[in-house]
Amino acid sequence: MGTHVIEAGFPVNSEAEFESVSDIAAATDTTVCGLARVVDKDVEAAIDSGVELIHVFVSTSDVQLADSMHASREEAVERAVASVERVKEAGAEAMFSPMDATRTDIDFLAEILSAVDEAGVDWVNIPDTTGVATPTRFANMVREVRKHTDARIDVHAHDDFGLAAANAMAGFEAGASQAQVSVNGIGERAGNAAFEEVVMAAESLYGVDTGVDTTRITELSRMVEEASDIPVPANKPVVGRNAFSHESGIHAAGVLENADTFEPGVMTPEMVGAQREFVLGKHTGTHSVRKRLEESGFTPTDTEVREVTRRVKDYGAEKERVTVDVLTRFAREADVERVDEDDEQEEVRA
Repeated sequence: MGTHVIEAGFPVNSEAEFESVSDIAAATDTTVCGLARVVDKDVEAAIDSGVELIHVFVSTSDVQLADSMHASREEAVERAVASVERVKEAGAEAMFSPMDATRTDIDFLAEILSAVDEAGVDWVNIPDTTGVATPTRFANMVREVRKHTDARIDVHAHDDFGLAAANAMAGFEAGASQAQVSVNGIGERAGNAAFEEVVMAAESLYGVDTGVDTTRITELSRMVEEASDIPVPANKPVVGRNAFSHESGIHAAGVLENADTFEPGVMTPEMVGAQREFVLGKHTGTHSVRKRLEESGFTPTDTEVREVTRRVKDYGAEKERVTVDVLTRFAREADVERVDEDDEQEEVRA
């Protein structure tokens, strides 16, 4: 699909994960990245896996240093620098993350980033590890980070408050070159910035050619949904099954006249490999009912459309799903003529 980097896994985690990262690195021309703590065995495993980019990370917030890493600030800086130097010595690109950056003392953040910059780091990743950033604050942090490093900037947003995609875009606005995303937003807790949301926001709202084949986004989403067994909510932006569905009579009538009336316009279902759908229910209007009836081979009069629409609304109000079979039953009960009725009778007699 043209994705720029695949962070394939944590090579030191297990033999199986090491093998999978190695296989992915060997199987694609896309840049493959391996993850590593600032620990010798992690870094060596990542180097041995054959990835081109190694992403080393260390906690930098006081709470994580004290209660997760059990290390001092000085030890964090020392390990970070040593890890970056080892990655560079091995001939791979180095990315460094100050984990929990958005809860890290800004002066210490500047200190550790300046230190890894001197060690030759290629990328600096700014992670909102607990999802507490807002777009304005995150953009300001990225601008501050730029003062302390010549490395390219990558951002990593979590969706605890539903702001991950917005924070990723704010990072881009502030000068970040890359954002870490996951298909369907899968990730720790409430998840990460969603691949499909960030790509389509960049393409459609910012006019950026990302190089990603957006027409396969829905296909990719369904594939990951099936493999992960994590359902995609129907109202999920871009890839949800309702993302391009219309039930409201006002909306449906407008879209039938011109899709731009009640869709973003700059993002069409065709752009992401999806289809527009008109859903029948308690909010349905006559335009949608007429369209569906005609698609099913009926030739309704205005009076018949109104009668079938009333039945659809009543049925939908009971939270029942109005399928094509149900619509056909309503049409027959209202004596709506069907163009192929005689053909069907001939087939039955034959």
